[in-house]
Amino acid sequence: MQFKVPHEVRSVTAALRDAGFEAYLVGGCVRDLLLGRNPKDWDVTTNAKPEQIQALFPESFYENDFGTVGVKTESEDPLLAVIEVTPYRTETGYSDKRRPDAVAFGDNLEEDLARRDFTINAIALDDAKGHIVDPYKGQKDIEARVLRTVGTASERFEEDALRLMRAVRLVAELEFALDTDTAAAIQEKAANLQHISRERIRDEFVKIILSKQPMLALVLCQQLGLLQYIAPELTTGIGIDQNQAHSYDVFGHLLRALQHAADKEWDFDIRLAALYHDVSKPETRRWSDEKKDWTFHGHEVVGARVTKKALEDLKFSRETIDRVSKLVRWHMFFSDPDQITLSAVRRMIRNVGEENIWDLLNLRICDRIGTGRPKEQPFRFRRYKAMVEEALRDPISVGMLKTDGEHIMDVFHVKPGPQIGFVLNALLEEVLEDPKKNTEEYLDSRTKDLLQLPDEELRKLGESGKKAREAAEEQEIKDILSKHHVG
Repeated sequence: MQFKVPHEVRSVTAALRDAGFEAYLVGGCVRDLLLGRNPKDWDVTTNAKPEQIQALFPESFYENDFGTVGVKTESEDPLLAVIEVTPYRTETGYSDKRRPDAVAFGDNLEEDLARRDFTINAIALDDAKGHIVDPYKGQKDIEARVLRTVGTASERFEEDALRLMRAVRLVAELEFALDTDTAAAIQEKAANLQHISRERIRDEFVKIILSKQPMLALVLCQQLGLLQYIAPELTTGIGIDQNQAHSYDVFGHLLRALQHAADKEWDFDIRLAALYHDVSKPETRRWSDEKKDWTFHGHEVVGARVTKKALEDLKFSRETIDRVSKLVRWHMFFSDPDQITLSAVRRMIRNVGEENIWDLLNLRICDRIGTGRPKEQPFRFRRYKAMVEEALRDPISVGMLKTDGEHIMDVFHVKPGPQIGFVLNALLEEVLEDPKKNTEEYLDSRTKDLLQLPDEELRKLGESGKKAREAAEEQEIKDILSKHHVG
């Protein structure tokens, strides 16, 4: 069996074999090749020791306790710039439930594969011969699309508790099913996750959020008892009914909002904001006798604070915390279609920032789909988008010109007065007709001519320019409304 392996990788394995050592591709890259996916990284395992590997590859580095040597290539592809080469090894003792207490380098490929987490990651490939070593039937599990541990599941999770999250993440990334015994062992060992650093948990959490099926993964996390150790604030929404506009409880709504962001392939911050936007509905829920329904006044304000604290606990960057918290804080802005005005939209843009306003609108789409409503962009929402675009556009004004009143007074020694306004409006009319005229050289030349006209003639040209500006403004707004199908 032949696989498409980059020449940078083949050159590393070939050099090891030429020196008399064994060399196999192993782990996720072999799994991805068997699935027909493009590997994100390339790992090589060998019976050579670290010093022997480095002797073969002068452009290499060795900075860890596990024998992994980074071999630098000359590739411009960042995925191939460094190929990791690790000696066969065995591991013993996992007192911190994360890393082995002792690592020993070995001479046996099968022993190395025995220490790995899941059968689909315990497959080795001789890229020269196309020969596969698969002692734990990982190929069979790939064919069946099932995730199963190597050996006894409870032992694998006792060794490294981060594997609990990795299992769920792989299910979401690969769209696999979870083996029954593996699922039972995750549930049994779930509490071990509290021994893992928040940074490590965050890294797996990020991969889950960025997967194709984050909703499935988080449902599994909740069912298997992991979610309380990952993002406990999300569990408060389980079973919390909402008002009549919603088809799902708060937890179900948040997951569906997140899944829509994933389906749209929107960026990480929008996905995270979708997951947290209604996180504080449980503590703000009140029954209204007047409405005969639940209300959640101020949940976006409380939710922004809860989100900020939750993301700080997971050690996210300040940039992510600020952006996501801001989106959560303002996500209710578009909830009152009868009162929204263009000035209110401008204030919102100032609050959330021009760089975030379209993300806020996308979050609102996620919120809507998460309620169970099938239509993503009804008429009123399209109207919101048109108003945002109108508020963001550069106004058609004399401010667009490559000249201004101060410049005219300095160059032509004109005193302040209505004459300057007439000149600027007359110039604007010409530039609207032909934008190429908007140069300082042309405008200065034309200003000189205009200033020589009688006052009444100049006033008429200025008023004509003002009308042309107003007409251009009106047409641009009509175009925006038509673009969003609300004209």
